[in-house]
Amino acid sequence: MTEITNPVIQEYAEAHTTPEPQLLLDVAAATRDFSPMAMMMVGRLEGRFLNLLVGAIAARRVLEIGTFTGYSALAMAAAMPADGRIVSCEVDPAHAEFARGNIASSPFASMIEVRLGPAIETVRSLEGPFDFVFIDADKRSYPDYYEASLSVLRSNGLMVADNVLRSGRVLDLEANDPDIVGIKRFNEIVVADARVECAMLPIRDGVTLIRKL
Repeated sequence: MTEITNPVIQEYAEAHTTPEPQLLLDVAAATRDFSPMAMMMVGRLEGRFLNLLVGAIAARRVLEIGTFTGYSALAMAAAMPADGRIVSCEVDPAHAEFARGNIASSPFASMIEVRLGPAIETVRSLEGPFDFVFIDADKRSYPDYYEASLSVLRSNGLMVADNVLRSGRVLDLEANDPDIVGIKRFNEIVVADARVECAMLPIRDGVTLIRKL
C-alpha cells in the first residue's frame, strides 16, 4: 500500500493517538507473523478512530465486513458494553480461523461472532437494526456491501468504509482494475445518495464516514 500521508506526519499522528492496549499489540505482532499481507490490518490510528466512533454513539450492535485477523473487531468491541455484539463477515477460512483464535483468547470472546462465507449473503440474512457498520473487504464489491448494509443500519447510525483512496489510484482516469473501478463507483454512489451524508477523510488509505439520515 503506497503511503498517501507524509510518513513523518503519519508517525507524529500515531505518537499523539492513544496507544494500543497490549491485546491489540499482541494481535498486530501475530498478524505480521501470520500473513505477508499484514498491511491490511487497520493499525493503531484507524483502530483508535473506530474505537472512538463506536464508543461515541454507544453502539450495541456492530456489523463488520472483512474480519482479517480480528484486530478491528477487537478494537471496536473494547468500546462497547458487555452485552454488545459484533457480527464479522469473513470469506477466507484461514483468516477466519486465525481471527477466531485471537478473539477466543480476548476478554471479548462472547461479543464477537465471525461468520464464514460470502459477506453479501451473510448481510442479507441478518435482521437489523445495527448501530455501526465497518466495510473493509474486497473493493470491487463495495457498492453491493454498501446497499446491503444500509438496509440494516439504523437511522442516524454510522458506516465507515476503508481504503476509499486506494493509494491515490482513484485519481487515475484510465484505471481498469476491478478493485479501483469498484471503489470509484462506491465513492460516487455515496456522495450522491440523498439517504446519507458523508465525509471522506485521508486517514491511512482513506476512510469515508457515512451517517444514515
